[in-house]
Amino acid sequence: MLNSEPQNVITVVLKGYPRLSETFIAQELLALEKKGLRLHLISLRHPTDKTTHPIHDEIQAPVTYLPEYLYQEPGRIWRAWKKVRHFPGYKKAKSIWIRDFLRGMTSNRGRRFGQALVLAAEMPEGSRELYAHFLHTPASVARYAAHMTGLDWSCSAHAKDIWTSEEWELSEKLDDLKWLVTCTSFNTNYLRKLASNPETVSLLYHGLDLSRFPAAPDKNHINDGRDAAAPVKIISVGRAVTKKGYDDLLEALAILPDDLQWHFTHIGGGGLMKDLKRQAAELGLSDRITWRGALSQKDVLENLQASDIFVLASRIAEDGDRDGLPNVLMEAQSQKVAVVSTEVSAIPELIENGESGLLVPQRDPRSLAAALENMIVFPAKRQAFVDRGDEILRQKFDASKWIDRLAAKFGLKTVPEKTDIPS
Repeated sequence: MLNSEPQNVITVVLKGYPRLSETFIAQELLALEKKGLRLHLISLRHPTDKTTHPIHDEIQAPVTYLPEYLYQEPGRIWRAWKKVRHFPGYKKAKSIWIRDFLRGMTSNRGRRFGQALVLAAEMPEGSRELYAHFLHTPASVARYAAHMTGLDWSCSAHAKDIWTSEEWELSEKLDDLKWLVTCTSFNTNYLRKLASNPETVSLLYHGLDLSRFPAAPDKNHINDGRDAAAPVKIISVGRAVTKKGYDDLLEALAILPDDLQWHFTHIGGGGLMKDLKRQAAELGLSDRITWRGALSQKDVLENLQASDIFVLASRIAEDGDRDGLPNVLMEAQSQKVAVVSTEVSAIPELIENGESGLLVPQRDPRSLAAALENMIVFPAKRQAFVDRGDEILRQKFDASKWIDRLAAKFGLKTVPEKTDIPS
């Protein structure tokens, strides 16, 4: 840790903490702590997951929870307002919020300002800047609080926060913050077009902490879907939400030839689970599917190691929500599982179609079925794909090759490793 001197804490604003679906954030936080940065976590919501990831137990940063809904802690809001209204930056923050509110009159915008009041009033001692994960709600709270307190703020943008936000709001935030990193080239190019100064936006892949995903034991892909005693094992890990396209995947599985031997396992929770199970039954697939629910990292790893094909039918939802670059694809590659996915967003930045996996158009069950059949019946192709995928993963998406770039943005002097990663 750095010396306990004034103004030496990075205050990190998160939508919720801890969250199993956001272990990429926990991975980053732990890596920054190991680099010597002192962090204080600010969560806009209380945790809802019944279990946590082992990495959360290693993070030392304290956590402060803001009022999740303003009516739950009116006294805390009132005390914060009485204190913060005298801050030199309060009027500027209020004027920004009013302008935002008039263009989108929702209770959520009111909640953001109330949470910012509490954050400004209870700012962790020694805070020198604010850093928000996600460019929508957390960035709004960080932005208002930064103006109230006179601190700089920065942000890490991901997927839903970018693609479900209005362009005017993205542009104004980009012109207000100190710097922003985002996890795909696809995002980077889009956000740079919206920023007055494109250099404000930098690419920073999350990558995968390969120390937590050791090289898979030697895996020989030999099953070809002809032996009922040795079906090809297909797996997917992801929440049952629209953007994951699991209804498209079930349609694709139903198209596969009846005499092809396979079994599908899904890991994850999500609000659409009942609908998907009902759909699977209607398609006559129930006997060939195992729904495992949410599992620990250890169990996920064991399931990946036992599988032949990983599939993720990502798509763009009606509200614009979409995946960025799902970490589960990297996790699958680390365990020598052949990948089938879609061409959505930044997935092609990881998967080279026809070289390290197969990609198909979104919302196209027939093309997805054809790709799955191809993978099932040609194990030698799977073997070639996993070998190339593992090579790309370790060259370009090793998280240890990226974390120094983020640490440097917080002023930490690092010695860059010689790599061929893009800038």
